[in-house]
Amino acid sequence: MGGFFGTISKSSCVADLFYGTDYNSHLGTKRAGMATYSPVNGMTRSIHNIEGAYFRSKFEDGLGKFEGSVSGIGVISDTDAQPIILNSHLGRFAIVTVARVDNMEEIEQELLEKGYHFTELSSGKTNQTELIATLICQGKTIEEGVQIMFDRIKGSCSLLILTEDGIIAVRDKLGRTPVILGKKDGAMAVSVEPNAFPNLDYQIEYFVGPGEIVKLTAEGWRQIRKPGDKMQICSFFWVYFGFPCCDYEGINVDKVRNSLGEALGKRDAENGEKYDFACGIPDSGIGHAIGYAIGAGIPYKRGILKYTPTWPRSFMPSNQAMRNLVAKMKLLPNKQMLDGQRVIFLDDSIVRGTQLKGNVNMMYAYGAKEVHMRIACPPLIYSCRYLNFSATQNDLELVTRYYIEQYEGRHDANLQEYVDPTSEKHARLVEDIRKRFNLTSLKFNTVDALIKAIGLPKERVCTHCFDGSSYF
Repeated sequence: MGGFFGTISKSSCVADLFYGTDYNSHLGTKRAGMATYSPVNGMTRSIHNIEGAYFRSKFEDGLGKFEGSVSGIGVISDTDAQPIILNSHLGRFAIVTVARVDNMEEIEQELLEKGYHFTELSSGKTNQTELIATLICQGKTIEEGVQIMFDRIKGSCSLLILTEDGIIAVRDKLGRTPVILGKKDGAMAVSVEPNAFPNLDYQIEYFVGPGEIVKLTAEGWRQIRKPGDKMQICSFFWVYFGFPCCDYEGINVDKVRNSLGEALGKRDAENGEKYDFACGIPDSGIGHAIGYAIGAGIPYKRGILKYTPTWPRSFMPSNQAMRNLVAKMKLLPNKQMLDGQRVIFLDDSIVRGTQLKGNVNMMYAYGAKEVHMRIACPPLIYSCRYLNFSATQNDLELVTRYYIEQYEGRHDANLQEYVDPTSEKHARLVEDIRKRFNLTSLKFNTVDALIKAIGLPKERVCTHCFDGSSYF
Protein backbone atom coordinates (compact mmCIF):
# COMPACT_ATOMS: atom_id res chain seq x y z
CA MET A 1 0.00 0.00 0.00
CA GLY A 2 0.99 3.61 0.42
CA GLY A 3 -0.33 7.10 0.90
CA PHE A 4 0.38 10.56 -0.41
CA PHE A 5 -0.18 14.19 0.54
CA GLY A 6 0.19 17.39 -1.43
CA THR A 7 -0.28 21.05 -0.62
CA ILE A 8 0.01 24.42 -2.34
CA SER A 9 -0.02 27.72 -0.49
CA LYS A 10 0.35 31.47 -0.89
CA SER A 11 3.15 31.22 1.68
CA SER A 12 5.55 28.45 2.75
CA CYS A 13 4.07 24.95 2.43
CA VAL A 14 6.90 23.03 4.10
CA ALA A 15 5.40 22.47 7.56
CA ASP A 16 2.03 21.38 6.15
CA LEU A 17 3.72 19.04 3.67
CA PHE A 18 5.92 17.48 6.35
CA TYR A 19 3.13 16.81 8.83
CA GLY A 20 0.53 15.97 6.19
CA THR A 21 2.74 13.29 4.66
CA ASP A 22 3.53 11.94 8.12
CA TYR A 23 -0.20 11.47 8.76
CA ASN A 24 -0.20 8.85 5.97
CA SER A 25 2.52 6.79 7.69
CA HIS A 26 0.18 3.98 8.76
CA LEU A 27 -0.18 3.02 5.09
CA GLY A 28 3.41 1.96 4.43
CA THR A 29 6.83 1.21 5.88
CA LYS A 30 9.46 1.04 3.10
CA ARG A 31 10.21 4.36 1.39
CA ALA A 32 9.17 7.95 1.91
CA GLY A 33 9.86 11.10 -0.04
CA MET A 34 8.97 14.72 -0.61
CA ALA A 35 9.36 17.06 -3.58
CA THR A 36 8.70 20.79 -3.50
CA TYR A 37 8.62 23.75 -5.87
CA SER A 38 10.07 27.15 -5.05
CA PRO A 39 9.87 30.11 -7.47
CA VAL A 40 13.52 30.80 -6.59
CA ASN A 41 15.05 27.32 -6.30
CA GLY A 42 12.77 25.26 -8.57
CA MET A 43 12.21 21.56 -7.78
CA THR A 44 13.82 19.97 -4.71
CA ARG A 45 13.55 16.32 -3.74
CA SER A 46 14.43 14.09 -0.78
CA ILE A 47 13.90 10.32 -0.37
CA HIS A 48 14.64 8.09 2.64
CA ASN A 49 14.39 4.43 3.60
CA ILE A 50 11.95 4.21 6.54
CA GLU A 51 12.07 0.45 7.19
CA GLY A 52 12.26 0.11 10.97
CA ALA A 53 12.10 3.90 11.39
CA TYR A 54 9.61 6.76 11.31
CA PHE A 55 9.01 9.38 8.65
CA ARG A 56 9.58 12.31 11.00
CA SER A 57 12.92 10.98 12.25
CA LYS A 58 14.26 10.74 8.69
CA PHE A 59 13.08 14.09 7.32
CA GLU A 60 12.91 16.58 10.19
CA ASP A 61 16.59 17.55 10.22
CA GLY A 62 16.60 18.15 6.46
CA LEU A 63 13.58 20.43 6.15
CA GLY A 64 15.81 23.45 5.63
CA LYS A 65 16.59 22.36 2.06
CA PHE A 66 12.94 23.01 1.14
CA GLU A 67 12.96 26.61 2.41
CA GLY A 68 10.96 28.99 0.22
CA SER A 69 8.76 26.28 -1.29
CA VAL A 70 5.12 27.15 -1.91
CA SER A 71 3.92 23.76 -3.18
CA GLY A 72 4.92 20.16 -2.66
CA ILE A 73 3.98 16.49 -2.69
CA GLY A 74 4.96 13.70 -0.30
CA VAL A 75 4.55 9.95 -0.26
CA ILE A 76 4.77 6.94 2.05
CA SER A 77 5.39 3.90 -0.13
CA ASP A 78 5.68 0.16 0.16
CA THR A 79 6.94 -0.19 -3.40
CA ASP A 80 9.53 2.07 -4.98
CA ALA A 81 11.60 5.11 -4.10
CA GLN A 82 9.72 8.29 -5.00
CA PRO A 83 9.00 11.09 -5.87
CA ILE A 84 10.77 11.21 -9.20
CA ILE A 85 11.39 14.43 -11.12
CA LEU A 86 11.23 14.56 -14.92
CA ASN A 87 11.74 17.09 -17.66
CA SER A 88 9.50 16.19 -20.61
CA HIS A 89 7.52 17.68 -23.47
CA LEU A 90 4.74 18.09 -20.86
CA GLY A 91 7.08 20.29 -18.83
CA ARG A 92 9.13 19.72 -15.70
CA PHE A 93 7.24 17.89 -12.97
CA ALA A 94 7.54 15.63 -9.93
CA ILE A 95 5.27 12.62 -9.48
CA VAL A 96 4.22 10.25 -6.67
CA THR A 97 1.95 7.24 -7.00
CA VAL A 98 -0.06 4.80 -4.92
CA ALA A 99 -0.25 1.96 -7.38
CA ARG A 100 0.06 -1.68 -8.22
CA VAL A 101 0.86 -2.57 -11.83
CA ASP A 102 0.34 -6.29 -12.32
CA ASN A 103 1.52 -6.26 -15.97
CA MET A 104 4.58 -4.12 -15.29
CA GLU A 105 7.11 -6.47 -16.92
CA GLU A 106 5.03 -6.67 -20.09
CA ILE A 107 4.75 -2.86 -20.37
CA GLU A 108 8.43 -2.42 -19.51
CA GLN A 109 9.52 -4.75 -22.30
CA GLU A 110 7.29 -3.04 -24.87
CA LEU A 111 8.65 0.38 -23.93
CA LEU A 112 12.26 -0.80 -24.05
CA GLU A 113 11.70 -2.27 -27.51
CA LYS A 114 10.36 1.12 -28.64
CA GLY A 115 13.55 2.86 -27.51
CA TYR A 116 12.49 4.14 -24.10
CA HIS A 117 14.83 3.75 -21.12
CA PHE A 118 14.50 3.73 -17.34
CA THR A 119 16.95 5.27 -14.89
CA GLU A 120 15.23 5.12 -11.48
CA LEU A 121 15.89 1.54 -10.43
CA SER A 122 14.39 0.18 -7.18
CA SER A 123 16.13 -2.89 -5.74
CA GLY A 124 17.50 -3.66 -9.20
CA LYS A 125 14.10 -3.42 -10.89
CA THR A 126 12.44 -0.70 -12.90
CA ASN A 127 10.82 1.89 -10.68
CA GLN A 128 7.04 1.53 -10.96
CA THR A 129 6.46 5.28 -10.62
CA GLU A 130 8.90 6.01 -13.46
CA LEU A 131 7.09 3.48 -15.66
CA ILE A 132 3.76 5.20 -14.92
CA ALA A 133 5.32 8.60 -15.66
CA THR A 134 6.69 7.29 -18.96
CA LEU A 135 3.23 6.14 -20.00
CA ILE A 136 1.74 9.53 -19.10
CA CYS A 137 4.41 11.31 -21.15
CA GLN A 138 3.18 9.48 -24.25
CA GLY A 139 0.17 11.80 -24.25
CA LYS A 140 0.03 15.24 -25.85
CA THR A 141 -1.39 16.51 -22.55
CA ILE A 142 -1.33 15.16 -19.00
CA GLU A 143 -5.03 14.31 -19.30
CA GLU A 144 -4.41 12.30 -22.47
CA GLY A 145 -1.36 10.67 -20.89
CA VAL A 146 -3.37 9.61 -17.82
CA GLN A 147 -5.91 7.96 -20.11
CA ILE A 148 -3.11 6.09 -21.89
CA MET A 149 -1.83 4.93 -18.50
CA PHE A 150 -5.32 3.86 -17.35
CA ASP A 151 -5.86 1.91 -20.58
CA ARG A 152 -2.49 0.19 -20.38
CA ILE A 153 -2.04 -0.93 -16.79
CA LYS A 154 -3.72 -3.79 -14.98
CA GLY A 155 -4.11 -3.05 -11.29
CA SER A 156 -4.66 0.44 -9.94
CA CYS A 157 -3.02 3.84 -9.81
CA SER A 158 -3.75 7.11 -8.03
CA LEU A 159 -1.14 9.85 -8.28
CA LEU A 160 -0.06 13.44 -7.68
CA ILE A 161 1.89 15.55 -10.18
CA LEU A 162 3.70 18.67 -8.96
CA THR A 163 4.17 21.28 -11.67
CA GLU A 164 5.49 24.84 -11.57
CA ASP A 165 1.95 26.23 -11.52
CA GLY A 166 0.02 23.77 -9.36
CA ILE A 167 -0.64 20.20 -8.26
CA ILE A 168 -2.55 17.73 -10.41
CA ALA A 169 -4.37 14.97 -8.51
CA VAL A 170 -5.55 11.81 -10.24
CA ARG A 171 -7.70 9.12 -8.65
CA ASP A 172 -7.52 5.53 -9.89
CA LYS A 173 -9.90 4.89 -12.80
CA LEU A 174 -12.15 2.76 -10.58
CA GLY A 175 -11.42 4.71 -7.42
CA ARG A 176 -9.87 1.77 -5.59
CA THR A 177 -7.96 4.24 -3.40
CA PRO A 178 -9.56 7.41 -2.03
CA VAL A 179 -8.25 10.86 -2.97
CA ILE A 180 -9.61 13.76 -0.91
CA LEU A 181 -9.20 17.53 -1.19
CA GLY A 182 -8.86 19.87 1.80
CA LYS A 183 -9.06 23.65 1.94
CA LYS A 184 -8.16 26.50 4.29
CA ASP A 185 -7.53 30.21 3.82
CA GLY A 186 -4.75 30.64 1.30
CA ALA A 187 -4.00 26.96 0.74
CA MET A 188 -5.28 23.69 -0.73
CA ALA A 189 -4.29 20.12 0.12
CA VAL A 190 -4.88 16.64 -1.24
CA SER A 191 -4.44 13.36 0.62
CA VAL A 192 -5.25 9.67 0.53
CA GLU A 193 -6.06 9.94 4.24
CA PRO A 194 -8.08 12.95 5.47
CA ASN A 195 -6.83 12.46 9.04
CA ALA A 196 -4.02 14.71 7.77
CA PHE A 197 -6.41 17.68 7.62
CA PRO A 198 -7.74 18.64 11.10
CA ASN A 199 -4.53 19.58 12.91
CA LEU A 200 -3.35 21.51 9.85
CA ASP A 201 -6.64 23.47 9.83
CA TYR A 202 -7.92 22.06 6.53
CA GLN A 203 -11.57 21.18 6.04
CA ILE A 204 -12.66 18.41 3.67
CA GLU A 205 -13.55 20.18 0.43
CA TYR A 206 -14.22 17.38 -2.05
CA PHE A 207 -14.00 13.62 -2.56
CA VAL A 208 -12.31 13.14 -5.94
CA GLY A 209 -14.28 10.67 -8.07
CA PRO A 210 -13.03 7.52 -9.84
CA GLY A 211 -10.80 8.44 -12.78
CA GLU A 212 -11.24 12.14 -12.08
CA ILE A 213 -8.41 14.64 -12.57
CA VAL A 214 -8.30 17.95 -10.69
CA LYS A 215 -5.75 20.75 -10.50
CA LEU A 216 -4.99 22.60 -7.27
CA THR A 217 -3.70 26.13 -6.85
CA ALA A 218 -3.45 28.20 -3.68
CA GLU A 219 -6.78 29.84 -4.59
CA GLY A 220 -8.76 26.64 -5.08
CA TRP A 221 -9.21 23.79 -7.53
CA ARG A 222 -10.73 23.01 -10.89
CA GLN A 223 -11.76 19.86 -12.67
CA ILE A 224 -9.70 18.72 -15.66
CA ARG A 225 -11.51 15.45 -16.27
CA LYS A 226 -14.91 14.35 -15.01
CA PRO A 227 -15.21 11.20 -12.85
CA GLY A 228 -16.27 7.92 -14.39
CA ASP A 229 -19.57 6.21 -13.67
CA LYS A 230 -18.10 3.02 -12.18
CA MET A 231 -16.35 2.73 -8.83
CA GLN A 232 -14.68 -0.12 -6.94
CA ILE A 233 -13.30 1.47 -3.77
CA CYS A 234 -11.49 -1.08 -1.62
CA SER A 235 -13.63 -2.23 1.31
CA PHE A 236 -10.46 -2.84 3.32
CA PHE A 237 -10.04 0.89 3.86
CA TRP A 238 -12.94 0.64 6.29
CA VAL A 239 -12.03 -2.78 7.67
CA TYR A 240 -8.30 -2.25 8.21
CA PHE A 241 -6.30 0.37 6.28
CA GLY A 242 -8.04 3.54 7.29
CA PHE A 243 -7.28 5.61 10.35
CA PRO A 244 -10.40 5.62 12.56
CA CYS A 245 -11.29 9.30 12.08
CA CYS A 246 -11.07 9.17 8.27
CA ASP A 247 -14.05 9.56 5.96
CA TYR A 248 -14.19 8.08 2.46
CA GLU A 249 -17.10 8.96 0.19
CA GLY A 250 -18.45 10.73 3.28
CA ILE A 251 -18.49 7.47 5.29
CA ASN A 252 -16.51 7.32 8.55
CA VAL A 253 -14.10 4.45 9.20
CA ASP A 254 -14.80 3.91 12.89
CA LYS A 255 -18.57 4.08 12.40
CA VAL A 256 -18.28 1.25 9.90
CA ARG A 257 -16.06 -0.76 12.26
CA ASN A 258 -18.51 -0.24 15.12
CA SER A 259 -21.34 -1.41 12.85
CA LEU A 260 -19.43 -4.51 11.75
CA GLY A 261 -18.72 -5.47 15.36
CA GLU A 262 -22.26 -4.68 16.44
CA ALA A 263 -23.68 -7.00 13.78
CA LEU A 264 -21.52 -9.83 15.10
CA GLY A 265 -22.48 -9.06 18.71
CA LYS A 266 -26.20 -9.01 17.95
CA ARG A 267 -25.93 -12.30 16.07
CA ASP A 268 -24.24 -13.99 19.02
CA ALA A 269 -26.70 -12.52 21.51
CA GLU A 270 -29.64 -13.78 19.46
CA ASN A 271 -28.05 -17.25 19.58
CA GLY A 272 -27.79 -17.07 23.38
CA GLU A 273 -24.01 -16.72 23.40
CA LYS A 274 -22.58 -14.41 26.08
CA TYR A 275 -19.01 -13.80 27.17
CA ASP A 276 -17.37 -11.97 30.06
CA PHE A 277 -16.00 -9.13 27.98
CA ALA A 278 -15.02 -8.07 24.46
CA CYS A 279 -11.53 -6.94 23.48
CA GLY A 280 -10.00 -5.80 20.21
CA ILE A 281 -6.59 -6.76 18.88
CA PRO A 282 -4.96 -3.30 18.69
CA ASP A 283 -5.33 -1.18 16.71
CA SER A 284 -7.84 -1.90 13.97
CA GLY A 285 -9.71 -4.49 16.05
CA ILE A 286 -10.65 -1.93 18.70
CA GLY A 287 -13.45 -0.26 16.74
CA HIS A 288 -14.91 -3.66 15.87
CA ALA A 289 -14.74 -4.78 19.52
CA ILE A 290 -16.46 -1.66 20.83
CA GLY A 291 -19.28 -2.33 18.38
CA TYR A 292 -19.44 -5.97 19.41
CA ALA A 293 -19.77 -5.03 23.08
CA ILE A 294 -22.68 -2.72 22.21
CA GLY A 295 -24.40 -5.36 20.07
CA ALA A 296 -23.92 -8.19 22.56
CA GLY A 297 -24.58 -6.12 25.69
CA ILE A 298 -21.31 -7.04 27.40
CA PRO A 299 -18.41 -4.90 28.71
CA TYR A 300 -15.52 -3.76 26.57
CA LYS A 301 -12.16 -4.23 28.33
CA ARG A 302 -8.51 -4.11 27.30
CA GLY A 303 -7.24 -7.64 27.77
CA ILE A 304 -4.37 -6.94 25.37
CA LEU A 305 -2.62 -3.61 24.98
CA LYS A 306 -0.26 -2.24 22.38
CA TYR A 307 3.17 -0.91 23.37
CA THR A 308 4.50 1.42 20.69
CA PRO A 309 7.14 3.79 22.16
CA THR A 310 10.11 1.65 21.11
CA TRP A 311 8.68 -0.76 18.57
CA PRO A 312 8.20 0.28 14.94
CA ARG A 313 4.93 -0.47 13.24
CA SER A 314 4.57 -3.89 11.63
CA PHE A 315 2.23 -3.21 8.70
CA MET A 316 4.50 -4.70 6.06
CA PRO A 317 8.19 -5.12 6.95
CA SER A 318 9.99 -7.00 4.19
CA ASN A 319 11.36 -9.65 6.55
CA GLN A 320 8.77 -12.15 7.81
CA ALA A 321 10.77 -13.08 10.91
CA MET A 322 11.08 -9.42 11.91
CA ARG A 323 7.38 -8.87 11.22
CA ASN A 324 6.52 -11.73 13.58
CA LEU A 325 8.92 -10.49 16.25
CA VAL A 326 7.58 -6.93 16.16
CA ALA A 327 3.99 -8.18 16.26
CA LYS A 328 4.75 -10.28 19.33
CA MET A 329 6.79 -7.74 21.26
CA LYS A 330 4.41 -4.83 20.84
CA LEU A 331 1.34 -6.64 22.30
CA LEU A 332 1.19 -6.97 26.07
CA PRO A 333 -1.36 -9.13 27.96
CA ASN A 334 -3.26 -7.80 30.96
CA LYS A 335 -3.34 -10.82 33.27
CA GLN A 336 -5.76 -9.31 35.78
CA MET A 337 -8.30 -8.87 32.98
CA LEU A 338 -7.73 -12.26 31.31
CA ASP A 339 -7.45 -14.60 34.30
CA GLY A 340 -10.39 -17.01 34.46
CA GLN A 341 -12.41 -15.14 31.85
CA ARG A 342 -14.41 -16.22 28.82
CA VAL A 343 -13.02 -13.62 26.44
CA ILE A 344 -14.16 -12.70 22.93
CA PHE A 345 -11.56 -11.00 20.78
CA LEU A 346 -12.23 -9.01 17.63
CA ASP A 347 -9.79 -8.59 14.76
CA ASP A 348 -10.05 -7.15 11.27
CA SER A 349 -9.07 -10.25 9.28
CA ILE A 350 -7.07 -13.48 9.11
CA VAL A 351 -4.52 -13.66 6.30
CA ARG A 352 -1.90 -16.28 7.14
CA GLY A 353 -2.77 -16.34 10.82
CA THR A 354 0.86 -16.31 11.94
CA GLN A 355 0.35 -13.55 14.50
CA LEU A 356 -3.06 -14.83 15.59
CA LYS A 357 -1.64 -18.13 16.76
CA GLY A 358 0.82 -16.38 19.05
CA ASN A 359 -1.87 -14.03 20.38
CA VAL A 360 -4.20 -16.90 21.27
CA ASN A 361 -1.47 -18.84 23.02
CA MET A 362 -0.56 -15.74 25.00
CA MET A 363 -4.16 -15.29 26.17
CA TYR A 364 -4.31 -18.86 27.46
CA ALA A 365 -0.90 -18.53 29.09
CA TYR A 366 -2.15 -15.53 31.05
CA GLY A 367 -5.20 -17.27 32.38
CA ALA A 368 -7.99 -16.93 29.83
CA LYS A 369 -10.53 -19.71 30.37
CA GLU A 370 -11.95 -19.52 26.85
CA VAL A 371 -10.75 -17.58 23.82
CA HIS A 372 -13.42 -16.81 21.23
CA MET A 373 -12.65 -14.89 18.03
CA ARG A 374 -14.85 -12.83 15.72
CA ILE A 375 -13.49 -11.46 12.46
CA ALA A 376 -14.93 -8.23 11.11
CA CYS A 377 -14.81 -9.28 7.45
CA PRO A 378 -15.49 -12.55 5.59
CA PRO A 379 -12.72 -15.13 5.05
CA LEU A 380 -10.07 -14.03 2.56
CA ILE A 381 -10.45 -16.44 -0.35
CA TYR A 382 -8.64 -14.42 -3.04
CA SER A 383 -5.42 -12.41 -2.78
CA CYS A 384 -5.56 -8.72 -3.63
CA ARG A 385 -4.87 -7.89 -7.28
CA TYR A 386 -5.07 -4.14 -6.92
CA LEU A 387 -3.56 -2.61 -3.77
CA ASN A 388 -1.13 -5.00 -2.05
CA PHE A 389 -3.21 -4.71 1.11
CA SER A 390 -1.00 -7.29 2.85
CA ALA A 391 2.39 -8.86 2.35
CA THR A 392 0.63 -11.78 0.66
CA GLN A 393 1.94 -12.16 -2.87
CA ASN A 394 -0.21 -15.05 -4.06
CA ASP A 395 -3.31 -17.03 -3.19
CA LEU A 396 -1.37 -19.93 -1.70
CA GLU A 397 -0.21 -17.75 1.21
CA LEU A 398 -3.80 -17.42 2.43
CA VAL A 399 -4.71 -19.84 5.23
CA THR A 400 -8.03 -20.50 3.48
CA ARG A 401 -6.29 -21.71 0.32
CA TYR A 402 -4.16 -24.12 2.35
CA TYR A 403 -7.28 -25.94 3.48
CA ILE A 404 -9.05 -25.72 0.13
CA GLU A 405 -6.05 -27.47 -1.42
CA GLN A 406 -6.28 -30.17 1.26
CA TYR A 407 -9.97 -30.69 0.55
CA GLU A 408 -10.02 -30.39 -3.23
CA GLY A 409 -6.55 -31.39 -4.34
CA ARG A 410 -6.22 -27.91 -5.86
CA HIS A 411 -6.14 -24.58 -4.07
CA ASP A 412 -8.32 -22.87 -6.72
CA ALA A 413 -11.13 -25.43 -7.04
CA ASN A 414 -14.80 -24.71 -6.23
CA LEU A 415 -13.96 -21.41 -4.59
CA GLN A 416 -17.47 -19.98 -4.73
CA GLU A 417 -18.71 -22.86 -2.59
CA TYR A 418 -16.32 -21.71 0.15
CA VAL A 419 -17.38 -18.09 -0.36
CA ASP A 420 -21.03 -18.98 0.38
CA PRO A 421 -21.50 -18.54 4.17
CA THR A 422 -24.43 -20.99 4.17
CA SER A 423 -22.54 -23.88 2.56
CA GLU A 424 -21.17 -26.96 4.29
CA LYS A 425 -17.78 -26.33 2.70
CA HIS A 426 -17.64 -22.85 4.21
CA ALA A 427 -18.55 -24.26 7.63
CA ARG A 428 -15.86 -26.92 7.37
CA LEU A 429 -13.27 -24.32 6.37
CA VAL A 430 -14.09 -22.08 9.35
CA GLU A 431 -14.04 -25.03 11.74
CA ASP A 432 -10.60 -26.17 10.59
CA ILE A 433 -9.23 -22.63 10.92
CA ARG A 434 -10.69 -22.56 14.44
CA LYS A 435 -8.90 -25.78 15.34
CA ARG A 436 -5.65 -24.58 13.77
CA PHE A 437 -5.50 -21.61 16.13
CA ASN A 438 -6.90 -23.39 19.22
CA LEU A 439 -9.89 -21.05 19.45
CA THR A 440 -12.94 -21.94 21.51
CA SER A 441 -15.12 -20.54 18.72
CA LEU A 442 -14.58 -18.61 15.49
CA LYS A 443 -17.01 -16.69 13.31
CA PHE A 444 -16.62 -14.30 10.39
CA ASN A 445 -18.80 -11.49 9.13
CA THR A 446 -20.51 -11.82 5.76
CA VAL A 447 -20.15 -9.78 2.57
CA ASP A 448 -23.75 -8.63 3.00
CA ALA A 449 -22.99 -7.34 6.51
CA LEU A 450 -19.86 -5.59 5.25
CA ILE A 451 -21.73 -3.83 2.45
CA LYS A 452 -24.56 -2.86 4.80
CA ALA A 453 -22.11 -1.35 7.28
CA ILE A 454 -20.31 0.68 4.58
CA GLY A 455 -23.58 1.84 3.08
CA LEU A 456 -22.57 2.02 -0.59
CA PRO A 457 -24.11 -0.10 -3.35
CA LYS A 458 -22.32 -3.45 -3.71
CA GLU A 459 -21.18 -2.69 -7.25
CA ARG A 460 -19.31 0.44 -6.02
CA VAL A 461 -17.22 -1.45 -3.45
CA CYS A 462 -14.39 -3.89 -4.20
CA THR A 463 -14.87 -7.13 -2.28
CA HIS A 464 -12.61 -9.17 -4.54
CA CYS A 465 -10.57 -10.71 -1.72
CA PHE A 466 -13.76 -12.15 -0.19
CA ASP A 467 -15.78 -13.22 -3.24
CA GLY A 468 -13.69 -12.60 -6.37
CA SER A 469 -16.26 -10.15 -7.70
CA SER A 470 -14.02 -7.29 -8.88
CA TYR A 471 -13.75 -5.99 -12.42
CA PHE A 472 -11.29 -3.86 -14.41
